[in-house]
Amino acid sequence: MFNTLYDIAIIGAGINGCSVAYEFTQEGKKVILFDIEKIANGGSGAAGAFISPKFSKAGELKELLHEAFVYSMDYYEKHFPNLLKKSPLLHVAKDETDEKTLKLYKEKTSLDLLAPDNEDIKRLTPQAQSKEIVSINAAIVNAEYMCQAMAKSAKFVKQEVKNLRYDDGVWVIEESYSAKEVVLATGAYEKIIKEPYINLRGVWGHRIDIQTSTLNKNSIHQFVSISSSDNGRLAIGATHNVHYHPQTSQESYDIKSGREELLQKASLTLELKDVKILKDYTGLRSGSFDYLPLVGSLVISKETLKNQTINFKTKKPDYDSYTYYPNLSMINGSGGYGFVLAPYLAKILKNHILKGSTIDKKIVPARFFYRYAKKL
Repeated sequence: MFNTLYDIAIIGAGINGCSVAYEFTQEGKKVILFDIEKIANGGSGAAGAFISPKFSKAGELKELLHEAFVYSMDYYEKHFPNLLKKSPLLHVAKDETDEKTLKLYKEKTSLDLLAPDNEDIKRLTPQAQSKEIVSINAAIVNAEYMCQAMAKSAKFVKQEVKNLRYDDGVWVIEESYSAKEVVLATGAYEKIIKEPYINLRGVWGHRIDIQTSTLNKNSIHQFVSISSSDNGRLAIGATHNVHYHPQTSQESYDIKSGREELLQKASLTLELKDVKILKDYTGLRSGSFDYLPLVGSLVISKETLKNQTINFKTKKPDYDSYTYYPNLSMINGSGGYGFVLAPYLAKILKNHILKGSTIDKKIVPARFFYRYAKKL
């Protein structure tokens, strides 16, 4: 029926989809990658693509990001050294609560922290200098170029996927392509598989590239993220609009207002001089309601709910007893940490698909089905 049967079809060409594409092409698999516009078109293209850990007291997300940060720093340097820019990161506290968190982080973290350079601190505004600061070796990658490099060995198809069906052991995509396995990496946009328990948060991201005479040797995180200088250019970005959604909002996003907000927040940390806006990048980033990503197989809710042998009220659910879509997985919900998490999660998903490795229950999509079924 089809000329080529692909080993895996990936729907969504952001950093998650491209990381999965890279993992499978490295294994010699035939990979086809779909997106409605281009590679890194949505939230990934608008990302600052900072590779940094999460500066918080404790929690599952912090631990996951710690592991992913260590893995991804090595991963990018090993596979894409020309697209990785290493520079110290200054994480500046926003308020008193944040200061307490950073002090505790300094005491507890196993990562090697840096002593902030006095000259670098002097470049900050007086307000920022007075706050608690953590410094660590971190990095930035070029978001669009990185996604393109990862997807280089996959076949890319510019097409919106709406029609997906399983037929005699094969997934058929838009009646034109076929694959043994499908991975959904669609971010917070329209769902292809309509399951009531999959409900992602969309967070609108905006990044601006500017020309400025202000020199900045470090990446800085405070109210927004500011990159280190590159030939007089800086990138400033944030996921600062939690209400706007391009598919549901009545009015279009106000680019000018978004720029002003980014520059105003950046000026609280660093005095920017002779600013010229070079380019805007916007896109929707996806997050989950427990803030952890979703990686792994998808439960068929209707079939699983019919199984009267399953106790959905138990505190220790048996995810293995659920009914799943055959050869269908997802990787999603990374929030503002997409470029930190994606390589790490893609490796986990690849090992699950090819080797049958178990995925931690904390990040499988089945956890949301369990909560949904328990309420019912």
